[in-house]
Amino acid sequence: MADGAGGDRLDLTGAVEAVERFLLEEAPSLTRDDVLAQAGVDEAVAVELWRWLGFPQADHDDVAFTPLDVASLRQAVELVELGVLTDERQAALVRTWGRSFARLAEWQTTLLADVALEEGVDDPVARVAELATEVLPRVEALQSYVWRRHLVSAAGRLLAVDSPGSPAARLAVVFVDIVGYTSRSKSLDQAGLVGWLEGFESVCTDIAVEHGGRVIKNIGDEVLLVADDAEAAAAIALEMVDRGADDDDPFPQVRAGMAYGEVVSRLGDVFGPTVNIAARLTSLARPSTVLVDRGAFEALSGRSGTDDPEDGDGGDDRDARDAGASGDADEAAYRFRRVRRTSVKGYSRLQPWVLRRR
Repeated sequence: MADGAGGDRLDLTGAVEAVERFLLEEAPSLTRDDVLAQAGVDEAVAVELWRWLGFPQADHDDVAFTPLDVASLRQAVELVELGVLTDERQAALVRTWGRSFARLAEWQTTLLADVALEEGVDDPVARVAELATEVLPRVEALQSYVWRRHLVSAAGRLLAVDSPGSPAARLAVVFVDIVGYTSRSKSLDQAGLVGWLEGFESVCTDIAVEHGGRVIKNIGDEVLLVADDAEAAAAIALEMVDRGADDDDPFPQVRAGMAYGEVVSRLGDVFGPTVNIAARLTSLARPSTVLVDRGAFEALSGRSGTDDPEDGDGGDDRDARDAGASGDADEAAYRFRRVRRTSVKGYSRLQPWVLRRR
C-alpha cells in the first residue's frame, strides 16, 4: 500500500487483529444484540454506557464484541444494584473512566508502535504481536498496582478530614507556569517541544511527591498541584522557582501562585475560589516569584493578614518581613512582602504577598 510520499506503507492489519484477540481474550464473535441478550441489559442503558466511555457505536449486525463485553455490562448493572453507580454519579464517573483510559491507551499504543517500528526490526507485525503478549500483561498488572496504591492514599486523606462525606476540604493549591513558553516553543521542533514539556512535567511531579503534594493535572506549560498543608505547598513552589532561576539547571524559569482554603475535589480535579485565586496570582507573579493569598499568608506566618499594615506605593513589609508557622521572627521560615492590591477577573482588590525563604 503506497503512502502519500510515494513509499510503501506497512500493512499492520495482522498485528492489530492479534492485539485485539489478546486484549479481548478472543476474536470478536458477538453482535450488539447478542451482548444485550446475554447480559440481560436494556439496549438504551448499554448504548448510553458505551457512549459515556467513548466507545464507537456498532451496528446491530456488526460482529464486534466478545464475552468480555457481556461480563462488563453485567458488572456495571451490579454496581448500579449495589448503589455505587447511581443516576447522579453514573455519567460523571463513567465519562472520567473513558477519558482517562482513552488518553492512557493512546500513549501506550504510540509507545508500542515506536518500539515495533524502530530501525532494525525485521518484522514489525510479528514485533507488535510479541510486544502485546509480553508487555501488556505487565502494564496491566502495574496499572492495577498503581491504582490500588493511589486508592489507599486517597482513602487515608478522605478519612483524615473532619467531614469525610463532604467533597470540600482545606487544601493549599499551587499553579506553576513556564515563563517565556511561547517564544521557546517556536524554536523547538515537535519532538523537542514534547521532550521539553515532558521533562518539565516529570520534575514538577518529582518535587511535588517529595514534599507530600499531588499533581492534579498538567495544562500545557502549566501544572496544577495541591498539598494538605501550606508548608508543603510553599516548599514545592519555592523549590521550583529556585531551580528555574538557576542558569545551570535545565528546568525552565517559572512563576507560581499559591492559595490556601476550602477546595472542592471531584473526580480527580479541584474546584472553587481557592483554585481560581491561585490561578489569578500566577498570572500576576513575576518570573522566579511565588505570590500567595491571604489564606496562605496566615497559614504560613501565624499572623492575621489584617494585621499586616496597608501597603503604599510599592508595598510595606515592616510587620511581615520574617515569619514562620509560629510567627516568631527568630525562628521564621519565610519572608513576606505585601504588594499592591490588584483587581483581576472575578476578584476586586485581591491582596497578594511575595513569598521567599528567610
